[in-house]
Amino acid sequence: FYFYTLYRDKNYTINIVYKINNNKKFLTLRNKYLYFGYNGFSIQRTKTSLHAVFHFDLAGEYFFNPSVEIPERSFYDFDAVGDDAIENLAFQIGMVELISYWKAACPPKVIIKCGHLTEHQIKWWKKLYFNGLGEFFYLNGIETDEETFMEISSEGKSFSVSDLQLSPKKVLVPIGGGKDSVVSLEILKNSEFQVLPYIVNPREASVRTIQIAGFNEQNSIILNRTLDKELLKLNELGFLNGHTPFSALLAFTSSLAALAAGAKYIALSNENSANQSTVPDSKINHQYSKSLEFENDFSEYLRQYVHNGLEYFSFLRPLNELQIAALFSEFPQHFKSFRSCNVGSKADKWCGHCPKCLFTYIILSPFVEKDTLRDIFGKDLLEDNSLEHVFKELSGLEEVKPFECVGTPEEVNAALWKSSSKFEKKSALAEEFINIYNNLSETDFNQLLQNLSTEHNLPESFFKLLNTAFHDREV
Repeated sequence: FYFYTLYRDKNYTINIVYKINNNKKFLTLRNKYLYFGYNGFSIQRTKTSLHAVFHFDLAGEYFFNPSVEIPERSFYDFDAVGDDAIENLAFQIGMVELISYWKAACPPKVIIKCGHLTEHQIKWWKKLYFNGLGEFFYLNGIETDEETFMEISSEGKSFSVSDLQLSPKKVLVPIGGGKDSVVSLEILKNSEFQVLPYIVNPREASVRTIQIAGFNEQNSIILNRTLDKELLKLNELGFLNGHTPFSALLAFTSSLAALAAGAKYIALSNENSANQSTVPDSKINHQYSKSLEFENDFSEYLRQYVHNGLEYFSFLRPLNELQIAALFSEFPQHFKSFRSCNVGSKADKWCGHCPKCLFTYIILSPFVEKDTLRDIFGKDLLEDNSLEHVFKELSGLEEVKPFECVGTPEEVNAALWKSSSKFEKKSALAEEFINIYNNLSETDFNQLLQNLSTEHNLPESFFKLLNTAFHDREV
């Protein structure tokens, strides 16, 4: 990638990423490293945790052993889940993990040595890999297609579908520390369901979220994921690098956790806006594994190959980002604690310079007072002229959106229109917005705010909860 450094301090550096032509490197690496092997996985159960390690190699030259660990909780029953089901899900988790290591050289062949895949499964995994790597291919200028980018072969045992009895009163809710999962957790905790928060690699914001909502780590599910440092060495050596579909890993790991806890439901917090492509007129979507298309595909995969009764859906799918912001504003106890900024996550800060920060500021601006926003983010982001390029990307003045989990230009512009009085003085951002403002009205804002999408997979009881919470909010 080529980077333009937008901001740098002792805690982090923010780069604008530009597309680069790495297609020649892609072809060279594929010719040198002809295969990628998924050689096996090992599972260890102790009194304190379940630990799984995955064994990969890049053409016999580089070896990777990433791992996941689920610390023990009093409400788990791994004995009831059974060794077959645990092995099955460990195998599937390894199938997701491998893509992070495969992408370093993109070998033409992937050899699965520790489990049998049907032709349908191979097609399913190729679709996930290809679309989940859409951003990676695009930013690296890689020219390939879904049919030829990878050939998958498999050998080994087939895995059986689990028939474990699951409780229809238990729901697992993934928590990332941002506003979306706050909304899901706060609505669901007061329902008839027993809520089990689920956190991958806990950070301060995600832990604060569950604590403020009345939970703690002992009545929540934790998964610790470890990347193999050998991959970081390859990045330093100039191998290929880029975005991978993390939410697909979340899907499979949460399925294992749900079985352990006997929970029938996994309720994500992905919004309707995640379905929009990042690059117009293409399927290139930074949020592909958060999209309804992936959700549908994964639900089918669960039924056929994991557990027929486990239900995976996004609780917030009927909502767009503007509607989620309206609901989030009902929970001021989380204002100081939530974090959606990836750049500042290690320092537990809003960096104040990235697309995620500016988007979150804008989308909350119609519902949260300006002084409170300034208190949350440390400054008035709409007066920061250094964010002009990011502002153009978010508002649709640039063709391509930021490669971040952000809403649509329509949602951004509606929020800006509603809160335009908060541009107190002329800034580069305000000047950019003038022409957009003249083409919007209260009707545009209200249409986005009032209408819930019918394209979702929520069971009826969950939709009733969301619908009631949305229409009972303070207006």
